[in-house]
Amino acid sequence: MIRRSTALLSCASLAVFTFCAGAQRPGRVRTPGAVAISPDGALVAWTLRGAGTEGLRSGGASTLYVTGVANPGQDKIIAPGGPHCTDSDPVWSPDSQTLAFTVGCPGTDGKGAQGEIFLWFRSSGEIKQLTRITGIFKQATFSPDGKTLAFLFVKDASRQAGALDAMKPWAGVIGEDNLEIQGVYGVDTNSGVGSWLVEPTPQRYVFEYTWAPDSKSIAFIGAAAPGENNWWVAKLYTATAGSTAEVIFNPNTTRSAMHGLQMAVPRFSPDGKRIAFIGGLMSDFSSNGGDVWVVNADGKGEPIDVTPKIDGTPTYEAWLNDKTIGFIEDRRGHIVAPDYDVTTRREIPGSATDLGEVAVSGGPLKNAVSFTNKGVFAFVKSGLTAPPEVYVGPLDKLQQFTHLNDGAKPTSRVESVEWENEGFHVQGWITYPRDYDPAKKYPLIVTVHGGPSASVGPRFSTTAGWADEGYFEFQPNPRGSYGQGEAFTMANRKDFGYGDLRDILKGMDMLEAKLSIDKNREGLTGWSYGGFMAMFAITQTHRFRAAVAGAGVSNWQSYYGENSIDQWMLPFFGASVYDDPAVYAKSSAINFVKNVKTPTLIIVGDRDGECPAPQSFELWHALRAEGVKTQLVVYPNEGHGFKDPEHLRDRHDREVKWFAENMPASH
Repeated sequence: MIRRSTALLSCASLAVFTFCAGAQRPGRVRTPGAVAISPDGALVAWTLRGAGTEGLRSGGASTLYVTGVANPGQDKIIAPGGPHCTDSDPVWSPDSQTLAFTVGCPGTDGKGAQGEIFLWFRSSGEIKQLTRITGIFKQATFSPDGKTLAFLFVKDASRQAGALDAMKPWAGVIGEDNLEIQGVYGVDTNSGVGSWLVEPTPQRYVFEYTWAPDSKSIAFIGAAAPGENNWWVAKLYTATAGSTAEVIFNPNTTRSAMHGLQMAVPRFSPDGKRIAFIGGLMSDFSSNGGDVWVVNADGKGEPIDVTPKIDGTPTYEAWLNDKTIGFIEDRRGHIVAPDYDVTTRREIPGSATDLGEVAVSGGPLKNAVSFTNKGVFAFVKSGLTAPPEVYVGPLDKLQQFTHLNDGAKPTSRVESVEWENEGFHVQGWITYPRDYDPAKKYPLIVTVHGGPSASVGPRFSTTAGWADEGYFEFQPNPRGSYGQGEAFTMANRKDFGYGDLRDILKGMDMLEAKLSIDKNREGLTGWSYGGFMAMFAITQTHRFRAAVAGAGVSNWQSYYGENSIDQWMLPFFGASVYDDPAVYAKSSAINFVKNVKTPTLIIVGDRDGECPAPQSFELWHALRAEGVKTQLVVYPNEGHGFKDPEHLRDRHDREVKWFAENMPASH
């Protein structure tokens, strides 16, 4: 993305509290959250969870700081709520004079109360509440003229409407009653009066949106409700407030290579004539990855792939001018930021910055970064040996902005590993056991990520993981993952559990040849798609001495009719289970269960809509009937992503115990 350096302006007058955020407490890593740099490059707003500073914030609450770029370390706290409230999601007005942010405080029952948007005015330090609404909202953005603050809004919402969240108990007219429908709401920043910019209807659930440069219209990605199911068949629309939305691109009918694929991160070009988006094979909403595509804003013509045959995976993009798009790219464990010429569809020579084996974050979308039109960036960056901190500056001259974790060191040694298999170049990560001694033999845990359209990136770790239990941990990114181009991501279509498993086994061969791994003590675990891989792999190989399958899929045929998100399956299986049952049967562990010898622990939440509990029951029942050692643990009121701390602790303890008991050390 753009590299031009700029003079950094001094900090303006700020209000409320002043102090230095300080270094980390011993044994604890503090992770900044959202980051937003003001368009004039003078101020950075950022959040920190559990700051616990001067008694203002503690526990799970988060604090919003505003810091002058010219005076890092002199932080200002914007704290209108109270000591237990959460300040989040800062966003600047185009003129850099107003900061919008969300405040949420716990209710008297101990649960989260209604969040609201507040405004902080740079010139006076005044804070005022902008919204008074009932419902769930996210992704607030100012219109280019600064007069309106828009956000995604579910009015009177009773739950977060996402596939990871716990589903409501089944009752009423299924698929029709109690739908949570999301639209785009706009609030006048002066009067506080709000209205729908895109009104939600059962036929139109909005997932993402972007302002047009003229502030009069927006583009959005939408589909029929329920939202957790239909993102995979969403279309790109444009709409002007009060008018009918028009479809300008439909991936389900296009003749281009985008046919049947998914869209994310729509962005208008500065002249308003074109819209860019990330397009590709995506298995989960918000796990963005693909190529960068551009379509005409009037809907005429087919979209253009700006990054054909790129060997990485763009995840977040922005127009730098009417002819150039910059983006964040996942490339074999590295984060790279190149610029592409939209006309030539080629990388601009010398534009790419390789940030290294790092992770970046800072906004509501995957790999989001904040930047000015003069090329100054702000985001959270961390790496294998570098703890998370806010960094600011041109990409080729980034400077560490916060010092929250000075002196923190990772507890484990992690390395990127690469290998070849069946014409594919594959990458992954190996974490060494704590206090590793190459003269000793150590067991290995293979952890397979969810998705499959996702990837495991580098991480700075001080938490108790498998390394602390005396294991090597191997985290592969096999075919189907991001990071090596769209062809690699698509390589496991209609082939779940076969080519991707062979990639993993070949990676294990490579590691065994170079590290002191005990081949008789190798285990397998994963969650979601990783849970499926654990369930399926034990039917294909006896190499693993124990397995833990979390929220997995054991029978794709029955799964098709049980889950709340069946639309994701068509791009991967090529047809519905009713039209091609054989392709689903091919990858169903239940059909090969008589091959299993591996002791298997199975874990799931009882309200999981993405990988429903009956899938875990099926495999547990079959293994028990076949005399294979197994245990099924169902956690109450949990969805696909567990939230209860007690459940998370119990799950961890059970997993550790299972591998220890079933892969005992030889004496």
